[in-house]
This record gives sequence, structure tokens and C-alpha cells, in this order.
Amino acid sequence: MSTESTDPSTELGERETYRAPQGEERETSRAPQGEERETYRAPRGEERILVGVQSALADRPGVISAARGLSHLGEHALGWMGLAALGAIAAARTGDEERKRRYVEAGIGAFGAHAASVVLKRIVRRKRPNHRDISIGVGTPSKLSFPSSHATSTTAAAILLGRAAAGTSGAVAATAVVVPPMLLSRLVLGVHYPSDVAAGALIGAASAGAVIAADKLYK
Repeated sequence: MSTESTDPSTELGERETYRAPQGEERETSRAPQGEERETYRAPRGEERILVGVQSALADRPGVISAARGLSHLGEHALGWMGLAALGAIAAARTGDEERKRRYVEAGIGAFGAHAASVVLKRIVRRKRPNHRDISIGVGTPSKLSFPSSHATSTTAAAILLGRAAAGTSGAVAATAVVVPPMLLSRLVLGVHYPSDVAAGALIGAASAGAVIAADKLYK
């Protein structure tokens, strides 16, 4: 008399858990035809940093709503250009031509920094975070991640708007107050890696420096 195996792994396909060389545990399922499908991968590298940031901050009252507010303010640098325009109008009404020029430069600098980040994104083509342990808290206009356009335009705008309002000390103060929350908000919302926002801040600072240098050269 013949006997048949009752091992469920031979009837429905094998399911196994294994440990990667670095100690990372993953679960895979193997279809009856032998096709292997990955169902989970532990966060690694910058993904782990994002998970840690979100675990520490995302559940605190007001954090997500504040991060989304910053996201909308910095989208396409429109908020910063709007503030620059208001500053230029106010300066024009008081007859302060130098301050008016600096506010105009701030708007141009914020837009230029944003444009530079968009060009770099299309060259680098790094994808945004995409892991089941990372929560995405806001929509984005593209799937490209490096550098962060919000970080780039915000840093440039903070330096130049601060300079227009109160000179060098204003630039330093505005940068210290505005830039860190914007950079952190992109991590809390899960739409950028830490290296994205760090690179964006550096590019934004360089963009602002170029505007200031040009102002000194041509005024």
C-alpha cells in the first residue's frame, strides 16, 4: 500500500525564516513552483534613523500637524518668496531702497536654490524612503529624494531674509530658528533621508552665499 506525505510544507509551499549574516532576520515565502518572495526586510542604514526619529517624535501632540505646516510653507519655495515680496513692499513704502533690494534678492535666492535642487534630483535620481516601518505623513510632487528641496530653499531663504531684516546677525538668528525644524520635519514625515536634508542645507547655504557675493560685487 502506498502512503502520501501529510507534511503541509509539501502541500502548500514552504515557509521559512532565516537570519542574514549581519543578524538581520527576514521571512520569505516560497511558492509551490519554487518562486521566492521577500515579505519583510528590517530597516538598515538611514532607514533605521528615520524609524528612530518617528518613534521618538511622531506620536507627540502637534508634531505631525506642525511638520505638515512647514511642508506646505516650503513647497516650491512659494512661502519664502511670498515673505520676500512682502518685505520688499514694506521696505519700498518706507523708502529704504537697500532693504528692498535685499528682500528681492532673498526671493530670487530662494527660487534659485529650489531650482538647483530640482536639477540635482533629476541627475541623482535617488528614490524617497519606502519601507513598511517608515510612515509617510505628507504627499510629495515627485518620487525623487536627494537633495531635499525644502531644506535647500529654506536654508537659502532663512539666510537672505534674515540678512534683509537685520543684517548678518539677522541671518544667523533666522538660520538657527528656521532651518533645524524644517530639516527635522522632513524626517518626521518620512519623505527624506538624513543625508537628503543635510545636503540640501549645504546647497542652500552655498546659494545664499552666491547671492550675497553677487550683491557686494554689483551694487
